[in-house]
Amino acid sequence: MTFNSAFFRKLTLFSYFPLVIWLPVWHFYLTPDKTTSTTFTILFWIVPILLPAVGLIKAKPYTHAWTNFIVMYYLLHGLTAIYAVEGERLYAFIEIVLCCLLFTGCSIYARLRGRELGLGIRKFKEELAEEKQAFEGQKPK
Repeated sequence: MTFNSAFFRKLTLFSYFPLVIWLPVWHFYLTPDKTTSTTFTILFWIVPILLPAVGLIKAKPYTHAWTNFIVMYYLLHGLTAIYAVEGERLYAFIEIVLCCLLFTGCSIYARLRGRELGLGIRKFKEELAEEKQAFEGQKPK
């Protein structure tokens, strides 16, 4: 079985949308007796995961890459909840699994699709050789 960018794009989307649905379900319906306000919950738990939605839907590799920074926020939350909140361990485990799948899908998709589009970062050695050639070509003889 060969994995290509299409597989990791599907992995990203099939873990992103359940995570977007899971967070409000967890915070508003499964544990409604929280001490935090609804506004706080929406601003700090729902809005950040919605920021990369357009870029993920449009399959932009750059958006997939920086989405990982947002995913780490939720992964840390899940790891903290699984350790500290005994009654929510199952909910936190679901969040951790979705975050790990999303992180894997985004990371590998960004890398593979970036290579397909020729967006890779050039190696320093290649850049130095190009500058040396350009510099030596301009020297008076």
